[in-house]
Amino acid sequence: MAHPADDPADLEALARHAAALASAVEATLGSWVERVVAQRWREWSGEPPPAPLVEASRAAAAAAEAEVLPALRALLALDVDEQRANPLALVRRATPHATRVLEAAGVPPVERDEQAERLFPDDRYDLVPASFADLDPSVHEPGLVWGAAKAHVVIRRRRAEHR
Repeated sequence: MAHPADDPADLEALARHAAALASAVEATLGSWVERVVAQRWREWSGEPPPAPLVEASRAAAAAAEAEVLPALRALLALDVDEQRANPLALVRRATPHATRVLEAAGVPPVERDEQAERLFPDDRYDLVPASFADLDPSVHEPGLVWGAAKAHVVIRRRRAEHR
């Protein structure tokens, strides 16, 4: 829903940046799931992941994509004033998919710091991405640019409302 203070060019730019962010997440989310599973396996076992673990991580990656990507695209399509979540929070929904694979493989939880335990109590393997760059370095810039574009639209609206 357009706001009287909106500049159509700003909304078009925001839509382009939202599409770029969604595309960047789509291109990297599945490989992130597979990568973090393999990484935790190697750290624990000292060995490359066996074929059944690789297959399980691929299935988990597909499930994560099926859950996260439609929700992410739906969020990014909303007007900025209607967005009640943030894209990184939605991306973090992929973590339980990787966690389940590691648990099923018998990998023990890792030691985490107090803050990580408090913020993400179910993240027993310390997988939750703290930023888009943790998902993949290629997602950092689209996330940053989208956030700046959203902030620009929000600030312009609030100034017009004298808030």
